[in-house]
Amino acid sequence: LLTQGAVAQAVTSGETKGNFFTMFLAGSLAVVIAIYVGGNVSGAHLNPAFSLAMCIVGRLPWVKLPIYILVQLLSAFCASGATYVLYYDALQNYTGGNLTVTGPKETASIFATYPAPYLSLNNGFLDQVLGTGMLMVGLLAILDRRNKGVPAGLEPVVVGMLILAIGLSMGANCGFPLNPARDLGPRLFTYVAGWGPEVFRETASPGAGLHSPSSAKGSVPGFTALSL
Repeated sequence: LLTQGAVAQAVTSGETKGNFFTMFLAGSLAVVIAIYVGGNVSGAHLNPAFSLAMCIVGRLPWVKLPIYILVQLLSAFCASGATYVLYYDALQNYTGGNLTVTGPKETASIFATYPAPYLSLNNGFLDQVLGTGMLMVGLLAILDRRNKGVPAGLEPVVVGMLILAIGLSMGANCGFPLNPARDLGPRLFTYVAGWGPEVFRETASPGAGLHSPSSAKGSVPGFTALSL
């Protein structure tokens, strides 16, 4: 909700009330808050790629992985609904009631991530594998007790800084959708909320829909790199 709200505020105001930096900053701070809220409940499993990595290292039973992923998807879907309701009037005023995926008044990118027009499918896939791999390396390093420890209670802040750094350095191609649930859940919402099947069509935005599988695959090389 906080991440999408920052994007909605910037887009519907013509970037007079926000820009790319405020969007990335809000997304990073949202992760910090989410970890503080859910850290002691689930271990702050906000990302299917992270949950997959935890299964690989033996910190999460494989039988729980489908449940975690389902909850993550539902949470992202519901958060999109909350953003839509909160900014409904702004969306209607900005678009004139015409909800589109492409064009000068497109608003689908408020909810899900879409690649830049110049991006090829191969480059988009690589972008997500590298970005998610970097995220996994950073997260596992922060959690590794053998490393120089983060002061107790400040781990979520360091994770937020990691995400902000990735966004500012790798956000141009695809908007750094490092979380498969954060992309697929909102994309499903926009499909049913009026944007239609174009949110899944490759012709609408080359590479749309590749983010979820490639982000998940990025967790494997990230874990491997840290182990080596």
